[in-house]
Amino acid sequence: MSDREIIKTTCPRDCYDGCGIAVIKREGQITKVLGDPDHPVARGALCGKCAVAYNGVWLDPEARLLYPMRRTGPKGSAQFERISWDEAIAEITAKLKEISANQGPQAVLHTHYTGTCSNIANSFPERFFSVLGATEATPDTICNNAGHAAWGYVFGTSVEGFDPRQAKDSACILVWGANPSASAPHVHKHWLKESPARVVVIDPVRHDTAAEADLHLQLRPGSDAALAFGLMHIARRDGLLDHDYIAAHVLGYDAVEADIEAATPVWTAVKTDLAIDDIEEAARLYATGPSLLWLGQGLQRQHRGGNIFRACAMLPAFTGNVGKPGAGFYYLNGSAEIIARKGTAPEYHAPDDSAAAPEISQMEVPAALNDPDRFKAYMVWNCNPVASNPDQAKIRSGLTRDDLFTVVIDPFPTDTAAYADIVLPAASFLEFDDLSGSYFHFTVGAQVKAAEPMGESLPNQEIFRRLATAMGFEQPFLHRTDQEMIDKALKAMDCGLTWDELKDKGWAWGTPEPLNLWEQGTFPTPSGKIEIASQAAQADGHPLTPQPTVDEAPANGRLRLLSPAGKWLMNSSYGNDPRIQELQGDASVAIHPDDAKHRGITDGQKVTLSNDAASLQMTAVVSDIIPAGTLLTDKSRWPNAEGGQNVNALHIPEKTDMGESTSVHGVEVGIA
Repeated sequence: MSDREIIKTTCPRDCYDGCGIAVIKREGQITKVLGDPDHPVARGALCGKCAVAYNGVWLDPEARLLYPMRRTGPKGSAQFERISWDEAIAEITAKLKEISANQGPQAVLHTHYTGTCSNIANSFPERFFSVLGATEATPDTICNNAGHAAWGYVFGTSVEGFDPRQAKDSACILVWGANPSASAPHVHKHWLKESPARVVVIDPVRHDTAAEADLHLQLRPGSDAALAFGLMHIARRDGLLDHDYIAAHVLGYDAVEADIEAATPVWTAVKTDLAIDDIEEAARLYATGPSLLWLGQGLQRQHRGGNIFRACAMLPAFTGNVGKPGAGFYYLNGSAEIIARKGTAPEYHAPDDSAAAPEISQMEVPAALNDPDRFKAYMVWNCNPVASNPDQAKIRSGLTRDDLFTVVIDPFPTDTAAYADIVLPAASFLEFDDLSGSYFHFTVGAQVKAAEPMGESLPNQEIFRRLATAMGFEQPFLHRTDQEMIDKALKAMDCGLTWDELKDKGWAWGTPEPLNLWEQGTFPTPSGKIEIASQAAQADGHPLTPQPTVDEAPANGRLRLLSPAGKWLMNSSYGNDPRIQELQGDASVAIHPDDAKHRGITDGQKVTLSNDAASLQMTAVVSDIIPAGTLLTDKSRWPNAEGGQNVNALHIPEKTDMGESTSVHGVEVGIA
């Protein structure tokens, strides 16, 4: 009899793919983590980064946090002693009660993001903080909130895009400001190549997806809105606008028509540094359709990111590439919510009737942590802010405050955990049951417990159930079991499978046939139409309509620094894996040959990037992968593995035009 066992589970990382996983066990021990050959996305293979890390640090008990710990040395020293769970819970809740009584619960700041995207572990802890009344560092402001805000004005939602299965009927797929080759490897490998559509990529970076596209428009960073108006000029000139669709389903065409008329190909080429022929070809390919438009999260991480998203929304609205096979627009899919179609918060979220929590932008966190009168406690889960937040020096400074009680919950001893007063070990996705879904594909995945938690680690939700009990919080929704939440969520999704059946298969389509979203032409905006002209936006202090803006070129010899996702990290996840570190190599920065020649910089030379926030040394790579005036490096290496800093040391926390979000791709630096 073979002692080999295969457990099917789902990758819960912050990735478009949502891959199925096959965990191989022998004699009760995990020996290999592979892609599920029966999963429609994974097709038997994990991406490179997951294949390394899931068979590396995630299986290594020496790399994991195994027990609750209390700080014994100075903050930042990572000196701790082991304590029991009872001691840890008692100390945390005593401090939370003291702060709540003396300063109010709003003096507790909690921050989290997508260290795991499995549904319960990612969302359940918010229930605890909702009842407590703590302040939340708004999660999406570290990543993509400008896009959410902008498309909220235009479409009424930013999390109902197109069903990727519609690509079989598409003539054009336009990928704007996204890099599937790094952040959606299986979408890059399979989905884009298997559609009959012509692929157009608009991006300042010639990444692998751009290099393999049918057409790549390598525009100057910050000129995206101007390009959107220019594309619409050509569609209008050539009679490719859908005036019937505009009349029935769109507000605001007349308000932007003059700006569209002014955005001639010559004007657009000057503003974007693109060839007129490429602009013309892209416009005709998209407007002729049917076309899918994918706006990436990187696109809106710049000072006018919200305006850019509103401008790009003109493409589907004015060409009628909405609500028909092979057409649609996409930013993110809230898959579980779309599948459930219930209009209420899913079971694992904070209840709809919970009190609204105070919030601050992640761009405000560095300064806020340095203000002793503002926050007295800082609770961190599912993220590593020392690696991912702006103004790294100020983040570290705030975390050294002796009067700031800091709790970090994580599977690993992160850069942030080194500053904690109490560290709690979180179980990995291989160690508890949950549900997980892609935010691209309409799939529901079972995250299945394949091993016992290492040491005394616990799933996020169990940690917060224990904290709720110790705080005396009696609300039933704080004490639901995982199985109760899984069963209720599956029933709402109505995907036709019980938990046991889903575990056996590993995954299911949310709907048997592709969804044709927005087929009825009714949108959750005040007017029920696509609002290119938005009274709501104007009431919030924004222009009534999108504007054909272009960012000024950096002055005083500075260059614009782009720091998108790289090939080997998942945000900052995996940055502690030795093999990943080896594959990454030393931190490097790409510089265009013209800029390198002007500054006397040669390939392989050590260079220093600097601005008002910090100075950082990297290795120069002379390449035309980016346009002149631009630098390129990857984001979120672990600072403590890089001599104490990563690229976010240079990230000055300036908010986007809407959504109070990150404008990290607008950072300017000198290089020498």
